[in-house]
Amino acid sequence: MIRVLLVDDDALVRSGLRMMLAGAANLEVLGAVDLHRPDVVLMDIRMPQLDGIAATRLLAAQPDPPAIVVLTTFDADELVLRALQAGAAGFLLKDTPPAEIVRAIEIVHAGDGMLSPAITRRLISLVARDSDAAARTDRARDRMAKLSPREHDVALAVSRGQANAEIAAALHLSVPTVKAHVSRLLDKLDVNNRVQIALLVKDASGHQ
Repeated sequence: MIRVLLVDDDALVRSGLRMMLAGAANLEVLGAVDLHRPDVVLMDIRMPQLDGIAATRLLAAQPDPPAIVVLTTFDADELVLRALQAGAAGFLLKDTPPAEIVRAIEIVHAGDGMLSPAITRRLISLVARDSDAAARTDRARDRMAKLSPREHDVALAVSRGQANAEIAAALHLSVPTVKAHVSRLLDKLDVNNRVQIALLVKDASGHQ
């Protein structure tokens, strides 16, 4: 059972999401974060007191943090990048079909990242035209240089959005071995999740 916390200041949105997720047999919707230790948090970005990006940063800094999927009506490029840099494992719009939201919860709970295809394309475009791109490319290449050839292959696969099973099949590895490589990548690259691995790989490539 995957324990899911809904963080949204709109009671109607929370109610709608709760009803939608109730149809998924493997999900349990929870109350307060400190009381129930959720596995996955669906996080709104724009809230009146503590915005979702700041809340994401606080949650990501906790020991054994939950996976965070930012779910919002706003798809502004800057918000996407800031949410992922803060530690979100996924970013979906609120008009995403219910089945895809459930699938996103399952994916991030399994340790993979989840971005809608449209968001992914725009994110790469945003990073490519960043005025600090050249300096970030140099920093990213320095960090990527720490990796072994096999770790580099796994990092490239992660940046393509491949799940562990897909990486295992492509590189002729077992799934546990891929998981071990991903754990080492998080440590060596000093990042929080697979999405941030992907961003670092894009930086190191020079966004070609």
